[in-house]
Amino acid sequence: MATVTEKKKAAAPTKLQHSKERYMFWFENMLLQRRFEEKSGQLYGQQKIRGFCHLYIGQEACSSGAVTALQKGDKYITAYRDHGIPLALGTDPNAIMAELFGKKTGTTKGKGGSMHIFDKENGFLGGHGIVGAQIPLGAGIAFAEKYKKTGNLCICYFGDGAIRQGAFHEALNMATTWKLPVIFVVENNGYAMGTSVARSSNVTELYTLGEGYDIPSEPVDGMSVEAIHDAVSRAAERARKGDGPTFLEFRTYRYRGHSMSDPQKYRSKEEVEEYKHRDPIEQIRAIILENKMATAEELDAIDKKVKGVVAESVKFAEESDFPDPSEAYTDVYAENDYPFIMD
Repeated sequence: MATVTEKKKAAAPTKLQHSKERYMFWFENMLLQRRFEEKSGQLYGQQKIRGFCHLYIGQEACSSGAVTALQKGDKYITAYRDHGIPLALGTDPNAIMAELFGKKTGTTKGKGGSMHIFDKENGFLGGHGIVGAQIPLGAGIAFAEKYKKTGNLCICYFGDGAIRQGAFHEALNMATTWKLPVIFVVENNGYAMGTSVARSSNVTELYTLGEGYDIPSEPVDGMSVEAIHDAVSRAAERARKGDGPTFLEFRTYRYRGHSMSDPQKYRSKEEVEEYKHRDPIEQIRAIILENKMATAEELDAIDKKVKGVVAESVKFAEESDFPDPSEAYTDVYAENDYPFIMD
């Protein structure tokens, strides 16, 4: 039987690892991603958003935790599940929603759509549609930062399906050979489209693939924004010291299908519900309430505010114009920004 002292210990609030401001930021930041994606799913069903659409619902900690661990000037690159990271970085939701609508006020003037969000000002160098193509690009961006001696790094996200691409191995080999300031992140949500990790390879502990290149590698609880922040902080410190890349496996989960056209017949409803018990937003909400950083009413007010931001983004997108057909001929070529690239 537990003693009175043990009961008091059990009832004590969780010891805070971060400031109140950070917990509140995480809650609102992840909630914005969640509400934005929920609305995007509805709009896709109404055919206001067309083409491909891959939602980030369930994976919000992977972006929010990294943003608080990194600094202004660092670069981010990811695959086509790319709405969450720019939202976490502070990209205008209006511009992201307009891009989903294909409007000229979008982040890429309506030319990229859901899979190709970019925001150079906030260091987001894009969502990329070719599986695994962003991995060597991430290494290249890190090479540029090292060459220019900026002190910045690149964090490169990809999925558990992309890790099977040869480009992954080539990029890791080059990055460790040249000690590039890059953090490689595999967002392991369990399924490469509709194929589970266990069915696609004998290696299911994905972080161990980095060890073959002598890169510090570790698994991270991708449903915990605190764990993400701490792991990325360690990797960033290593990169800025000149010690080279780190490989992190964020063990996360997507609540929705691979894309909006995915019937999800490869997993059970019970499996999805089980992961929802570890929802990253609800975990932070519980910590905030337990430690009396805010009341339930105050958190509900934040939710209402976030829903208003999302509603405004939809209004902005609907009222914006489509790009002129002549825009197909602009932004095809660009001046290079790097002195080591010869004309």
